[in-house]
Amino acid sequence: MLRRTLTALAIACIGTAASAQPPEADSAATRLRAAKIDKDTLGFNVESVGKLLETSSAARQIEASKAPEALDKRNKARELYKSAQAALAAGDLPLAAQLLTEVRATFFDAVRLAAPEEVTAKKLENDYKARLDSVNALLGAYQRVAGEKGSAAKGVSETVAQIEKGVAEAAKSAQAGKYQEGRAELDRAYLVAKAGISGLRSGDTLVRSLSFASAEEEYHYEIDRNNTHQMLIEVLLSEKRPDGMVQGFIAKARELRAQAEAAAHGKDYATGVKLLEESTAELVRAIRGAGVYIPG
Repeated sequence: MLRRTLTALAIACIGTAASAQPPEADSAATRLRAAKIDKDTLGFNVESVGKLLETSSAARQIEASKAPEALDKRNKARELYKSAQAALAAGDLPLAAQLLTEVRATFFDAVRLAAPEEVTAKKLENDYKARLDSVNALLGAYQRVAGEKGSAAKGVSETVAQIEKGVAEAAKSAQAGKYQEGRAELDRAYLVAKAGISGLRSGDTLVRSLSFASAEEEYHYEIDRNNTHQMLIEVLLSEKRPDGMVQGFIAKARELRAQAEAAAHGKDYATGVKLLEESTAELVRAIRGAGVYIPG
């Protein structure tokens, strides 16, 4: 039953599948393409998501479950859907598309909450294994990039040790059947690896000249780097209270990020890139101050 439900959910989301890709599949180029939104296509997607919320097998499963958490999540998805409709009617296509992404994610959460406990447990296990594969792939990529840079790469062994420690801790949790806790450890290791790779590549003019067709595309790449570091510091600070020095780095990073976004709003992407690099450098200092070494 759950398999049919999730299949229906996937089919309903095909029209906007690109926005549902995992973070590692995202890129500056795909984001730029996604920015060119077709109103008719978006209108069709709004209609499809409306059917998903109200008449799909997934919606019936949520109703049949009577689970308060699942019902609350679907109600939240309905509220977001109304906002998406309003944004579409007002001609704000980017906002409507963003809200639709939130609607689908929230509705999918409701479906999971309505699933039988044993099915949910299996999904947690599968999610854990998928994230482990991603971490191992990123770790391999990190080590390859470090090898390419040779002696110019600093702190590689420390970063690898952080990632491997996270994987080992996750394995202990998984062996005890605590896949959710293990997944949290893997998420942290994943962010360390991703931030490590971007740190090794930062400042590499050869890579930049080959990778970006415009300053705007490079700006979006730097936004992604900055977001990764922001997520990592949030994970680290959820585990302990930051000291004043770390808080100062974070405050400076936020200030620079705001300046970068203002520059990009005025189409000055080159300045935006420079400010984002400075913001990310502050976040690297904060991450190191929180006890995790990454290049940068």
